[in-house]
Amino acid sequence: MPPAVAGAETPSRRRLGWILALLAFAQCIYAIDYSIVFVALPDIGSGVGFSAHTLQWVVSAYAVAFGGFLLLGGRAADLFGRRRVFAFGLFLYAVSSLAGGLASDPTVLIVARAVQGIGGAFLAPATLSLVTTTFAEGPERNRALAIWGGAGGSGMILGSLLGGVLTGAFGWASIFFANVPLAGGAMLLTFFIIPKDADRRGARRKFDLPGALTATVGATLLVFTLVQGPVSGWTSPPILIGGAIAVIVLAGFLVIEGRGRDPLLPLRLLRNRNLSTGTVVVFVFMGTFGALPYFYTVYFQSVLGYNATLSGIAFLTPCVGVLIGNLSGGKLVTRLGARTTLIIALITGAIGTAAFAVTISATGSYLALVPGVFVLSIGQGTIFTAMYAAATTGVAEENQGIASGIASTGQQVGAAVGLAVLVAVLNAGHEGLTGEALRVATADGLRTTMWVTVVGILLIVLVTLNFRRVPAAPVAEPEKQVDMNPAV
Repeated sequence: MPPAVAGAETPSRRRLGWILALLAFAQCIYAIDYSIVFVALPDIGSGVGFSAHTLQWVVSAYAVAFGGFLLLGGRAADLFGRRRVFAFGLFLYAVSSLAGGLASDPTVLIVARAVQGIGGAFLAPATLSLVTTTFAEGPERNRALAIWGGAGGSGMILGSLLGGVLTGAFGWASIFFANVPLAGGAMLLTFFIIPKDADRRGARRKFDLPGALTATVGATLLVFTLVQGPVSGWTSPPILIGGAIAVIVLAGFLVIEGRGRDPLLPLRLLRNRNLSTGTVVVFVFMGTFGALPYFYTVYFQSVLGYNATLSGIAFLTPCVGVLIGNLSGGKLVTRLGARTTLIIALITGAIGTAAFAVTISATGSYLALVPGVFVLSIGQGTIFTAMYAAATTGVAEENQGIASGIASTGQQVGAAVGLAVLVAVLNAGHEGLTGEALRVATADGLRTTMWVTVVGILLIVLVTLNFRRVPAAPVAEPEKQVDMNPAV
C-alpha cells in the first residue's frame, strides 16, 4: 500500500474490494454518458425540437464543459479531498441527468448536458486518483486499473447499446433518467465505502484562483473552438476570435503557474516523461478509438438501416471485445511492462480496424464486420488500461489528482479533435446527396475514415516509444495479493 497519510483511514483488504467496485461503477457511469446519446440523437432532435445545426450540441456541450473544467477538478481533488470531490461529481451527474430527462426545449437540455460535463470533470480525476493512491504502484495497481479500465472502456461501448435499447423501449428521456438512481446511489455509498479524506488543515496549501480561472476559461474556449470549427468553418470570425482568446488565456495561465508558490498545475509535472507521453497517447487514442462508437452508429443506422434498438444490440460485439481487452490489460502490463503492452495492443487494434474498413460497404452485413470489430475492440480495451498505468507511473501521491486531470484533459480534447476531423473526412463530398446516393456515399466515407483511423493508431505506436522502459514487475505472492472482489 502507499505510505499512510496523516489523518487518513487505512482500508482493510475486504474494504479495498468494495472501494474498487464503487470506483469502477463510477467510471462506468461517466463512460456510458459519453456515448449513450449517440444512438438516441435522432429521437432527441425530433422530440425536443433541435434543428440539424444545433443537434450536435447535445454531445458538444458535454465535451466542452468536461474538457474545460478537468484541470480544476483534478486540483480540487488534491486540495479538498478526493472523496469529497468524487461525491460532488456524482451529485452533479444525478441532478443534471434529472434535468435532462425533464427538458422540453433545446436550451434546457444543452445546459443539463453542460452540467453533466462539469460533473464528469470533477468525477474523472477524483476516480482515477483514488485508484492510483489507494493501490500500490506495481502489480496491485495494475490489477486495480484493469478492473477500473474494464468499467470505463466497456462503458463507452455499453452506452451505445443501452442508448439504443432504452430509446427504443421507453423513449429518449430514459437515457437521462437511468443515470439518476445510478449516480445518486453511488454518491450515498461513497460515504460508507471510501475512507474519509486526510486532515488537510496543516498542509498549508492554497487554492490557485487565478490559475483555476485562466485554465478553465482557456480550456473551455479551446475545446469550444475545436468542436464548433467544423460546423461554423475554421475561418469564421467566432472561431478565429475564440481560438485566439484561448491561446492568449492559456499562455497567461502558464505564466501564472510558473510564478505561483502553490500552482494549480505544477509545471515540473510536465517534465515527467511518462505523464507527458501518456497524455499525448490518451489524446490520440480518444481521437481514433474513442470516436468509433459514433461511426458504428452511422454505419448501423444510415447504411444498414437499423433502428435504435437493433443498433444498440449490434454494440454487443465491441462491448465483449473491449471487456476482454480491459481485463487482460492489467496482467499484460505486469508481465511485459506498459510500453510493450501498448505496442502489441496498438498493432492489434490497427489490424482489426483495417479488417473493419475492408468489410464496410453499402451492401455489407453485420456478420462480415464482426471479426474486425472484435479484434480492434480487444486492442482498444487493452490500450485503455495500459495507457493510464503508464501515464501515472512515478507521480507523487499529492499530485495524482492534477496528473489525472492532465491525462483526462488529453482524453476530452482528443475526443473533440478526433471526432471533428474524422466527421469531416466522412462527410467530404456529400453535399446535395439524398436517398440511395447518400447511403452509398456514407459507406464509402466510412471506409475512408477507418483507413485514416488506422494511420492515427500507427502514429500512437511511435509516440509510445517515448515511454521510459520500466522492467516488468514480479508477480506478487498469493498471500500478499489484495482481494479485489468485494465480499459480503
